Amino acid sequence: MVMDAGALWLDLVNDVRWYPSPHNSQPIKLRAISETAAVIYYDLDLGLPAESFGIPFGHVCAGVSLESLSVVAAARGYRTTEFLEHSEMDFAAEDRLHVIGTVRLEPAAGDDALQSESLRRLAAFRARRTSRRPYDSRIVGDELLVSASTIAAAQGFEFRSTVDAGLVSLLVQINQKTLFSDLRNDAVYAEIMHWLRFSKEEAAAKADGLSAETMMMPGRILRFAMGHRGMWSLPLIGGLIRGLYLRTMHGVRQLGWLEGRFAEPADYLEAGRTFMRIWLFFTEKGVCLHPFGTVITNPASHAEFVQAAGIRETANRMAWMLFRFGYSDTPPAAHRRPATSTLLSPLPEDMSLQEPLRE
Repeated sequence: MVMDAGALWLDLVNDVRWYPSPHNSQPIKLRAISETAAVIYYDLDLGLPAESFGIPFGHVCAGVSLESLSVVAAARGYRTTEFLEHSEMDFAAEDRLHVIGTVRLEPAAGDDALQSESLRRLAAFRARRTSRRPYDSRIVGDELLVSASTIAAAQGFEFRSTVDAGLVSLLVQINQKTLFSDLRNDAVYAEIMHWLRFSKEEAAAKADGLSAETMMMPGRILRFAMGHRGMWSLPLIGGLIRGLYLRTMHGVRQLGWLEGRFAEPADYLEAGRTFMRIWLFFTEKGVCLHPFGTVITNPASHAEFVQAAGIRETANRMAWMLFRFGYSDTPPAAHRRPATSTLLSPLPEDMSLQEPLRE
């Protein structure tokens, strides 16, 4: 089923905008340069450069978004062809829109089985949510783990997981400690505070950020705790926050992570694409997922994780994603800005020639 291309980009973005992004900042922008081609940008003003690896994860987010666009387009009868820049992000640049590349849509011929698969993946994309809820202690079976490994390997990455209770407990504790550690970093603290939404009303009005509801924290307690970070080291306040956090970790029996080459923008983009494919596969199978991103981006926590899990990293290869996965009740949906905030205004006709399709 191929849609009328005149309304295509708005229709696509209305779905694509539900892609996951760090702190739900939604930094990916799209400018249509024809009915079937668009330039993809990363809005540097919506990035998280304060965190270690925060800049590479801008490209990881872009890879997640490109995979999301591919899924959404396929369900509408199109395949995407990408012409990517692979240039480093400069968060001090005057131009705040970093070009990721150009995407072209082409009608895709396919049989009923292929169309059915495309619709299943779209349904998984629409159902996908980050679950910070308690999990129910069920173990994800080996058959699904093998499939996840196959998905990762197809992109040159390795998926690993553990059900070792001691290791799971230790990594959950490291993730918990990371939040306390990050709050002592003024730049990271400022980023976190910028994106926190303490009430349902604020979350709905801004339609972005980390809401107290999705984080399973009472808004008033979260506001007080985050506004008085110096008190986190006190036994009473610190103990309360730890208790609230660990309550959401109840039933966590499995952790997974992804390893592979992670040295330049091309690697980061493929990492994001791979992670999204695994996440959608798990969603289709009823498995929930919650990334422990700060364990990766906090240098001390990353080192603890790597040592505890027995991971061997090199100059170009690292464990670049850690997450819990399993089964939980349906989590609340995070808000998204309207599609029109993702779509940039078309350039004047004479300027559009300055952004050709890049081979």
